[in-house]
Amino acid sequence: MLLAEPQFRFMNPPQWSGRRLPYVLLVALLLLLAGCEAEAPPASVVNLPAVPQTETPDVPAAENAPAIEAEGLEPGMVNPGYDEKPDWFVESFLDIREDVAEAAAADKRVILYFYQDGCPYCKKLLDINLSLHETVEKMRGGFNVIAINIWGDREVTDFDGADTTEKAFARALRIMFTPTLLFLNEQSDVVLRVNGYYAPHKFNTALDYAAVHNGSDPSYQQYYAGIAPAPASGKLHTDDASLPADAPLDRRDGERPLLVFFEQKDCTACDELHRDVLQRPESREQLARFDSVLLDMWSQDPVRRPDGKTGTAAEWARELDVKYAPSLVFFNRAGEEVFRADAYLRSFHVQSVMDYVASGAYQEQPSFQRFIASRAEALEARGIHVDLTD
Repeated sequence: MLLAEPQFRFMNPPQWSGRRLPYVLLVALLLLLAGCEAEAPPASVVNLPAVPQTETPDVPAAENAPAIEAEGLEPGMVNPGYDEKPDWFVESFLDIREDVAEAAAADKRVILYFYQDGCPYCKKLLDINLSLHETVEKMRGGFNVIAINIWGDREVTDFDGADTTEKAFARALRIMFTPTLLFLNEQSDVVLRVNGYYAPHKFNTALDYAAVHNGSDPSYQQYYAGIAPAPASGKLHTDDASLPADAPLDRRDGERPLLVFFEQKDCTACDELHRDVLQRPESREQLARFDSVLLDMWSQDPVRRPDGKTGTAAEWARELDVKYAPSLVFFNRAGEEVFRADAYLRSFHVQSVMDYVASGAYQEQPSFQRFIASRAEALEARGIHVDLTD
């Protein structure tokens, strides 16, 4: 994936005066902590219409900080705080009008994602929001996402067809803090501007709005008020029947396979899984066939893995390439992963996944879809009705 060159200039300390050093450090700190709301650009800037402000983002405000000019690093090096973007972001030549036309041809719209390396709220957006299957499906299905480094020097062809650079383009759009997302319609109009970090329930509502609306009738504020999405609980749902998170997973008694729930606190799908799906008698029956443990996929607490290795929960999730919360990862007695479910599943599918592993059917029937169809038929034959949507 083509990314902008790293951007901070680290000046030679002997050139700094005693008075200037604290100021420069303060500026750098403010930039790293940036993630607050900025005003929408006036209609006169790069031929953009004025866009109504969205609500206050879920991050603290910070003072405006003057720009620190960037200086590239050696090839192969990355800027401090660099975070890899998802591989499904669009690799663009940054001709914005061409990008909009290509998206429209695919029945999509464009999201311009303005970021900077070292921005904690950009990292939170990538880690938390984009680890939710529903959010990723909304973005990939309805938008082409283009990342723009607010300190970058890549060439950009702006809305008027004029040549500029990433940092000049961001400055013209009055991108003060990061992340900032501009949602463009098929005419390259900004239909929604999201300044700062939005929690997943708000962010998903913004995606729904920007996929079909044009900034008015209804406005985003009116749309959001009508939807009023419920936020996630903000907690992990531990179960008395599960192992504690610090249990040595290579020293379990018995012959039951291991089920590891990789989740995060800000996750409505995790809430639903534990409050509804796993509370059903059929689910409890299947869950009892496993040793299970719930791990925060971002935790720095140590975990002793089924293979005897020790590392943090976050490191293990990364090594397993766990992308979504919740993810259900199954291991055999030898500590080998044998199956995983990392999509949004309803109760019968969750129960069938557990049955597929606990019964050992995965060893004989490599197609889970065929297994679940056979299982549904067998239950129906016994007079047990199966509702695949419940």
